[in-house]
Amino acid sequence: MATIEKRETENGKATYRVKVRMKGHPVQTATFNRLSDARKWVQDTESAIREGRHFKTAEAKRHTLGEMIDRYQTEMLARHPKAAEDRKGHLAWWKGQLGAFTLADITPALLAEYRDKLMDEGRANATAAKYLAVLSHAFTLAVNEWNWLEISPMNKVKKPALPRGRVRYLSDAERESLLAACKESSSPYLYTAVVLALATGMRQGELMGLSWDDIDLPRGRAILHETKNGERRAVHLAGHALEQIKELGKVRRLDTKLLFPGHRHKGKPLDLRAPWEQALKAAGIEDFHFHDLRHSCASYLAMNGASLSEIAEVLGHKTLAMVKRYSHLSDAHVSGVVERMNNKIFG
Repeated sequence: MATIEKRETENGKATYRVKVRMKGHPVQTATFNRLSDARKWVQDTESAIREGRHFKTAEAKRHTLGEMIDRYQTEMLARHPKAAEDRKGHLAWWKGQLGAFTLADITPALLAEYRDKLMDEGRANATAAKYLAVLSHAFTLAVNEWNWLEISPMNKVKKPALPRGRVRYLSDAERESLLAACKESSSPYLYTAVVLALATGMRQGELMGLSWDDIDLPRGRAILHETKNGERRAVHLAGHALEQIKELGKVRRLDTKLLFPGHRHKGKPLDLRAPWEQALKAAGIEDFHFHDLRHSCASYLAMNGASLSEIAEVLGHKTLAMVKRYSHLSDAHVSGVVERMNNKIFG
């Protein structure tokens, strides 16, 4: 039920005070200079309350983007310190640009304007996409868990086009040369680290953060507690990689739990940059990064018949999108599957 009360100011100007009362909901009030505006507000408000939209809109007007970012950092990122460090700069940029805006004023058009500003400032498309992704996650929580918004404005913001993922992997000859150079390295840990990276696809940070508490030799696996996607992951160890772990255990340092402890700071992982670069140079390998060992692992899996879902599981990807870059390497496997199917149904 709605009531419209006409009032006159001292100079004779009329205003219209409106009250909307609906059972089970707090009274809503507003004041207008024109009767037509008052009546339209009544219709819109009653419709929004019936459809459950009104109070989410009201919440969006009460909170700023800065408040949303603060709550996201306090509630979400506090549980994931590594992710918090990665996203801190992204969130600070958004807060500095749009933090004073209420959530109701954050439109897809406004976000698209600042997406373009990100790229105008010299950031690559892939970097700009990361800025958008972290803000999108905060908006998702504001919609689904905090009820501050009805719908995320990020849903209508087009993401920057991303370049095709890099696929640089070691040929058989390059792999043999690199492993030989690692064996000759002055670092006693380099060979083992490279073998593990090639055999498991672990990222460098995951590998260097391993402690002996994470290693389960009887079951042949390592448990990664801090991963890029924030989920715990089991990494299977087999063959030469498992033997290298066992050999490393025979000469492990007793003053630290790290598999690859630093020389000066036992509580920090070893910095392998110098011996790694020296090994690459000795092996005559160019245009190759430590992260490409992960690509090499995925490529070898694809060429040995692993499906994209199996590769994704080994690497710890939640979706197949990131591993589709290796699909061309499994063509022989796919053609074999098709050939076997045809032979079976047609003889």
